[in-house]
Amino acid sequence: MSITRGRAVTISDVARAAGVSRAAVSKVIRNAYGVSPGMRERVEAAIGDLGYRPSIAARALRGSSYRLVLEIPYVSVFMTQIVEGARRAIAGTPYQLVLAPAEGIEYGTIDSLADGIVDGIIAVAPLVDPAWLEELAGRVPVVMLGRHDRTERYDTVVGDDHHGTRLLMEHLFTLGHRRIAHVTEPETVTRPGSGTPHANRLEIYRACMAEAGLTDLVQVARRRETSRDEAREATDRLLALPEPPTAIVAGHDDIALEVLARITGAGRHGRIAVTGYDNTHVAAHPLIDLTSVDQQGVEMGAQAATMLLERIAGRAEARHWMATTTLHARGSTTGVTV
Repeated sequence: MSITRGRAVTISDVARAAGVSRAAVSKVIRNAYGVSPGMRERVEAAIGDLGYRPSIAARALRGSSYRLVLEIPYVSVFMTQIVEGARRAIAGTPYQLVLAPAEGIEYGTIDSLADGIVDGIIAVAPLVDPAWLEELAGRVPVVMLGRHDRTERYDTVVGDDHHGTRLLMEHLFTLGHRRIAHVTEPETVTRPGSGTPHANRLEIYRACMAEAGLTDLVQVARRRETSRDEAREATDRLLALPEPPTAIVAGHDDIALEVLARITGAGRHGRIAVTGYDNTHVAAHPLIDLTSVDQQGVEMGAQAATMLLERIAGRAEARHWMATTTLHARGSTTGVTV
């Protein structure tokens, strides 16, 4: 194979010469898991023949690409807080942060990230199997956000969902509310015992209602899988009840905004209390004025990035960090309106 004189040799050139994919070349360069001896021999021969030594490959051969990936399931205001915290934590280091929205295809996205030239992965992936993550963490340093796993091979950063939800429920009980409903994510994300943040919040909502003797008044409405905007339909189902709730606990601030929009459209603004979760900057806007739980989104991102850098530097023992939650009561929650 001939390469045009004066042109830098690329990873595609190496892949063509070795008869393999670009991803296979990346795996060989990083000494990654899943490379057969024959593939390694062909790729290394092509690298030697072509003199392939771009700067990022040279760094990878020394053990560092200086790239950290942050995988998120979707783009939201709270996720931007995570990104900002991670960005602050790596400021002044040689590392770059690469953002990778997954849109629900978590396994494929995370696996492809591990096959790229990256030094570590921060992921928000509540539905991925822990055993699969353990195997992944054997190949590349991993920090998981929003998972309450107690593992040895990867680190976790979580919010105190139990305490945060209790703060909201106690606040509403104090205001005199009894018909309190919960609008949350679909069944896949709230499955009992899964340990996801939304499963935990649903569990504590139910527990608080039971402790208050209000089990018969439990109402749970979920978004459907197909759209992130369908909290409005879930709200409609609650408003159509013979005795609608006097308060709605939303799974997070984005859902709460949809709930508020539907309540306002139905002419019930100020008559139904609404709470969110995450305390995004939108919640504090005076035209929104949303009661919400702060779980230190920026700090969660900073902790995750710091822990990943520690892993890359050689720390082997697992760390599990939990953010403190605090309630910010605002105008969206008032006493029961007769």
